[in-house]
Amino acid sequence: MQEKIIKYIEEELANEELDGGLEATEDLLGSGILDSLGMMKLIAFLEDEFGCKVLPEEMVIENFMTVAHVNDYLVSKQ
Repeated sequence: MQEKIIKYIEEELANEELDGGLEATEDLLGSGILDSLGMMKLIAFLEDEFGCKVLPEEMVIENFMTVAHVNDYLVSKQ
């Protein structure tokens, strides 16, 4: 699951070139890898790819700060 998320961000969303690729613990928003529009696209991807519904109250930084956080969030939804 985590590898799919990383690949999607690297190929579709990253605002800047990622030297050496994206690490699962890298801050997605603070580092500028994703902006707010990119975050909404990521949420749409997660809903489509993994069949989960991200509720408005779950759209918090704690769930989406890093790929590892996103992965943990998705596991908790299963």
